[in-house]
Amino acid sequence: MQLRELAHSRAGDKGDISNLSVIAYRAQDYALLEKYLTPERVKAHFAGIVHGEVVRYALPSLGAFNFVMQRALGGGVTRSLALDAHGKCLSSAIMTLEIPDDIDPS
Repeated sequence: MQLRELAHSRAGDKGDISNLSVIAYRAQDYALLEKYLTPERVKAHFAGIVHGEVVRYALPSLGAFNFVMQRALGGGVTRSLALDAHGKCLSSAIMTLEIPDDIDPS
């Protein structure tokens, strides 16, 4: 299943750093996201876009994760030649990440 079935995302950017938050719709899905939404999988999902370190911060009381992605915006929004390099684009793109169907999402 795609991440969008279990969570939603918010994003921000500063310079060449993108900050993505992924928030589970349901508390019971947090453990599944914790298992499969690793920094390595997020970086692989953004291969060719994120060229630096990806750090995950867990916020279990909120059912959320925050990913800080270095060198993710082509040098920064004002320096990049990309048409839309803002972090907000990446918050939509992460929603297509595949999560194994370990549980029934209903």
